[in-house]
Amino acid sequence: MNKLSIEKRAQIIGMLVEGNSMRAVSRMADCSINTVTKLLVDVGQACWIYQHEKLRDLPCKKIQCDEIWSFCYAKEKNVPQDHKGEWGYGDVYTWTAIDADTKLVPSFLVGRRDAGFANIFMNDLASRLKNKVQLTTDGHRAYLTAVEDAFGGEIDYAMLVKTYGTPQSTTDQRRYSPAECIGIETVRISGIPNEQDISTSYVERQNLTMRMSMRRFTRLTNGFSKKVENLECAVALHFMYYNFARIHKTLRVTPAMEAGIAEHVWAIEEIINLL
Repeated sequence: MNKLSIEKRAQIIGMLVEGNSMRAVSRMADCSINTVTKLLVDVGQACWIYQHEKLRDLPCKKIQCDEIWSFCYAKEKNVPQDHKGEWGYGDVYTWTAIDADTKLVPSFLVGRRDAGFANIFMNDLASRLKNKVQLTTDGHRAYLTAVEDAFGGEIDYAMLVKTYGTPQSTTDQRRYSPAECIGIETVRISGIPNEQDISTSYVERQNLTMRMSMRRFTRLTNGFSKKVENLECAVALHFMYYNFARIHKTLRVTPAMEAGIAEHVWAIEEIINLL
């Protein structure tokens, strides 16, 4: 790794954050797949540490949360019997939060979609905010206890529950089409949330950004993560680039600049220098 110049490292990281697979990056950058993997892990760990320390006392006011599905090693139904139920094999969910105003992602967590990880995620989110916020989640029941434990009564919290219809056709042509949303219900859980701000649109759009920017999140591909540790590093790198280095088209600055925790647009070389 020490033989790589900063320009070559920046080239590799730049291709990774734009959604290229690791093997494609290896071919384009003319380096081994092991070199790409090691750089991803090293930079990803550095990005996680920096964001863990930097994203504190945030002025967010309207937070939206969601979970996005992926898998490691194999899909849940194909996990070998000796690895059934073992962490890092099968279904893996990434919990994300986004500020509706600054578009900053203050907290993210790779884990299972259960109450335990919901509590870890919400407590981490609560520790990063300095103001009382309005929170919107989907109808996942694990949020109920997690939000109460993390925020107590100091939050305006509502759930947005969507009802989906059954596809009219079960042919192969409709096999991968999303179900049609046929109804939306808002449920006030605590506080006095503003009805107009009860939404999960931004965090669901962030899910699309993740699938487009990280090859291992793309559906129907063999570019999935083989190790959950590599997935965690890829997610940390993605959000470091998204928060600090990528100009948001609506804001015309980065989310970190809009939130007041950065003064300039980071270059990829600066991200690498976190090492």
